Amino acid sequence: MASTGTDRAGGATPAGQAALREELDTYQRRRRIVLAASILLLAPILLLGQSAFPPGTIFQESLEMLGILMIFLGIVGRLWSTLYIGGRKGMELVTGGPYSVTRNPLYIFSTLAVAGIGAQTGSIVATLCFAAISIAALHVVIRREERYLRQALGGRYGAYCARVPRFWPRWSLYEEGAVGVVDPRRLRQTLFDGLFFFLAVPAFDLLDRAQSAGTLPVLFRLP
Repeated sequence: MASTGTDRAGGATPAGQAALREELDTYQRRRRIVLAASILLLAPILLLGQSAFPPGTIFQESLEMLGILMIFLGIVGRLWSTLYIGGRKGMELVTGGPYSVTRNPLYIFSTLAVAGIGAQTGSIVATLCFAAISIAALHVVIRREERYLRQALGGRYGAYCARVPRFWPRWSLYEEGAVGVVDPRRLRQTLFDGLFFFLAVPAFDLLDRAQSAGTLPVLFRLP
């Protein structure tokens, strides 16, 4: 990483912040690739496996509907988080709204949506596998981003980390806070990314039809 200066408060100088922000933006773009690649690791489960619960049963249908709800909540949560963080990530310390209960609400809601995708298989095991893969992949991203933010924001970020959990929300800490200037470009990108999750619903429907028709073999079943 390029060398960056620090101010008296322990944060990066304006020139250093610009360098950090450019590198952080690059890494955040890569996180989409990391998450997509991680999900692709589960391709055998998607293409060759099937739920152990018979199609049309109450449990399978309920799990799939729960998955749709999880995807919806994940998209709404990501938009909520983007309203607060906007274009300020790496430049300002945002501690209001979802950022008052967890340091990484965007990633929590992403994991919720990814688990919702897994639920479209009608399998509990697949749902948990999707969530675990997402958490593992994003953990790497979070640790890398934290290093950048400590350099950019200094002691203020350290105090924030000591008070607010890294991942699992602590709702007793909730504070409304102030929404920053809304960045339409980032909000639009977040919405576009979220709609990608919803593509899983028709995709899994087509997959079920292909397996039922014998076009795709079913080599194993998952509870």
